[in-house]
Amino acid sequence: MTTSPELPTAAERQPAGTWAWMVATFFGAGRLRPGPGTWGSLGAVVTWRLVAPFIAPFWQPSAAALYAAIALVVGVPAATRVARELGKEDPSFVVIDEVCGQMITLIGAPLGWKSLLAGFILFRAFDIVKPPPVRSFERLPEGIGIMMDDVAAGFYALICMRILLHFRII
Repeated sequence: MTTSPELPTAAERQPAGTWAWMVATFFGAGRLRPGPGTWGSLGAVVTWRLVAPFIAPFWQPSAAALYAAIALVVGVPAATRVARELGKEDPSFVVIDEVCGQMITLIGAPLGWKSLLAGFILFRAFDIVKPPPVRSFERLPEGIGIMMDDVAAGFYALICMRILLHFRII
């Protein structure tokens, strides 16, 4: 990864802060190997599966959307701070973007293992392949660019999930 001309020099860098590191790495999931993005996505699926049964079924789609929105709103500044501290455009261990995109994929999905697995696979596939125009969102500045390509991949995966569910494939 290259250093963006907008990023501060080593002398200008400020520590991101513990909150930014905790959010950006999704409480350390981004430090796991191999494939930190996969671990971030898995963390989103697992936390959703643990929390969602305590939410009335009628409210689950709204709660999943809220989870994704919170990840986006908190993730942009956290990812920006961590990227600035390191002088990197998109550090691989910043996985809050995967959490956000994964939750977008799961909006309205049943809590059964088949739909959760399908959503996980679909999101990871779109996040890795980055079909047009997903890749172009990476060019946005700092945390916005880190987050928005995964948001777009999440929407592609959400559309596919809705099709699979509509035709009762999963």
